Amino acid sequence: MQLENADLNLLKALEVLLEERHLTRAAARIHLSQSAMSRTLTRLRTTFGDELLVRTARGFELTPRARTIQRDLALVMPRLRSLVRGTDFAPESATDTVRLHLTDYAAVVVGHRVFRRVFRQAPDISVHAGWLTPTSFDDLEHGRADLVLAPVRPPAPLRWQPLFEERFVCVLSRDHPITAERLTMADLARYPHASVVVLGADRMLVESRLAALGVTARPGLRVPFFTGAIAALPGTPLIAVLPSRLVAEVPELDVRIAAAPEELEPFTYGMTWHPRLDADPLHEWLRSLVQEAALELDLIDDPDDPSGSDNPAGPGRSGGSGGSGGSGDER
Repeated sequence: MQLENADLNLLKALEVLLEERHLTRAAARIHLSQSAMSRTLTRLRTTFGDELLVRTARGFELTPRARTIQRDLALVMPRLRSLVRGTDFAPESATDTVRLHLTDYAAVVVGHRVFRRVFRQAPDISVHAGWLTPTSFDDLEHGRADLVLAPVRPPAPLRWQPLFEERFVCVLSRDHPITAERLTMADLARYPHASVVVLGADRMLVESRLAALGVTARPGLRVPFFTGAIAALPGTPLIAVLPSRLVAEVPELDVRIAAAPEELEPFTYGMTWHPRLDADPLHEWLRSLVQEAALELDLIDDPDDPSGSDNPAGPGRSGGSGGSGGSGDER
């Protein structure tokens, strides 16, 4: 195939088709009918001399040539968009789509602050927010995601920028035997945990921190969402060790919040992107909004006090125990 014979308008459709691997979803994303997308796929197959997508029992799968094209498109398309857009980016007239990967923690704590800014400045932009998964960094590499919010540093060559520090608090049912204002490592070893499994790892951030301190968290409940862990606590002996800002944002439930052991140090939350987007005006703008949202968090709640001695629940939430201030179980 010669460049002179290629229709470059097909590249956007090709990018979406290879990402979605589904005619109807791909058609909806670029505002085509399914029949029009089917005709586009036929043209793409002719243009590239390859089937690109082959039907299997599990749906469409990429051919080896299509996988190579997808990797190349992940590098080429952002540069083409920048070339067409130029160095200036006008949010008020933008109709782009940006794709984020994040947890429900980031959606609750940072997301609404980011989205408010995005749609206030760029009302016609589209934001696709997907869950943080074990393949999220790979999705950045291959152009299936633009930005990842996570407390995990990525492998090279991905970029990572710290956003804010977060500390842990302990969340328990109001009728839990422990009534102390601050839990100890022995408390965390004694009772089963409500753990959040996000990246498919055997140990999540909290469990890894505890293991490094010589404490094995007793398995109790494992859920995929931080908010689900909180909702599961009332009436149980479970303990959830969670980020403080999340607890301050969720609706009031029949739980109480205690400070985490002093040995559990704060952690850093950050954002990750691919270096090909370093100078892209759209993504520079998006990252600046995320930074503004993170600054807003710091203005609301100073995270520089990891002890949580004043209010372990964070802003707007009482950490009262309803019992004595001792450091163990109520006997």
